[in-house]
Amino acid sequence: MAVEHTLRSNFVFAPPEENPAAWQASLETFRDALARAFPDAFLETNTSSLRDVPVLDFEIEAETDLFVTGTAAMPAPDYAHISIIDVTAHAAALFAQWLRDSYVPSPASVRFLSSFVMENGDEAPWPLPPTGDATEIESVMRSHLAAAGAE
Repeated sequence: MAVEHTLRSNFVFAPPEENPAAWQASLETFRDALARAFPDAFLETNTSSLRDVPVLDFEIEAETDLFVTGTAAMPAPDYAHISIIDVTAHAAALFAQWLRDSYVPSPASVRFLSSFVMENGDEAPWPLPPTGDATEIESVMRSHLAAAGAE
């Protein structure tokens, strides 16, 4: 019998600290990639009230009836930050796989953190596996949550 994991968290995705320009990202290219992959996506450009930079708010249907909501900030080619909110590790893994396989130029260039780990004072990002499907990514994300005592 499969165990359902319903713990929800926020997740942040970013390029490696040692190479912040690895993605060469922009809001325009990210918006275009989301629109191609998720034609019914909600996409809206706003200004962040925290940092006064343009951000892209989005909501996508990652799989049937499973929605992922997030915000991307990419004000310069050497800065990218994507957060998704109130998601299970399963939903986060679906988004992370799309990000890794369809948007970033190198599958080894994605790092992530969860709000549970950050709340415990640990701000060291974990690498997203450069290969594997969403199930394998979900396993890594659940291990990440377990390291914070959340699972």
